[in-house]
Formats: sequence, C-alpha cells, structure tokens
Amino acid sequence: MKTITIAALLATLGMPVLAQPKADDHAAHHPAAAASAADMADGEVRKVDKEAKKLTIKHGEIKSLDMPPMTMVFQVKDSAMLDRVKAGDKIRFVAEKGASGFVVTDIQAVR
Repeated sequence: MKTITIAALLATLGMPVLAQPKADDHAAHHPAAAASAADMADGEVRKVDKEAKKLTIKHGEIKSLDMPPMTMVFQVKDSAMLDRVKAGDKIRFVAEKGASGFVVTDIQAVR
C-alpha cells in the first residue's frame, strides 16, 4: 500500500511542473500583452475630440466585442492617447465595453 501511496503522491507533486509555461514562450511572460495583441482591431481615425475625450473611428470587425465593421465614437481610457493620433491616421486599437459605453484602452499608429 505504501508503494501506491508514494507513487500517487509523487505523481501529484509532479503535475504542477508539467503545467509550467516554457521559458521560450513569450506570451507566458506577458499574458496581458498577448491578450491585447489578439484583441486589436484595425481602424482609421475620423475625428479627434480632445474636449470630450473621444475618438471617432471607422473600424473593421472587433472580434473581442463581436462587433461588425462600422464607424462609431469611442471614449478613451487615457486622454493622452488623443495626442498620439489625428484624423486620417491608420491605427490598431483595443476597445472594451465600459459602464458608460465603449472605451479605447490601447492605440497604436500603423506605419
């Protein structure tokens, strides 16, 4: 009986080691960044409204929100984002559903 118990204990203790992410798996080191990159959508800035802290974006499908392509107004998480873009800029962005509407949480200009 001791042999079976010890074997079961060793197998159980060994399991977390097998579940560890590989060191060469970059997403394992930055899971939030990996999730954000997957959630990015393509778009074009149509209007920047610094006073209202909003962006009008003509965008492609936003898979994370199950949203088809359209043009719409988004709030921004950080008003400093508005200084990085202007009307006509091609962008990649992350949007989330907030309590008061859709919010751009990350934005990158496409070069």
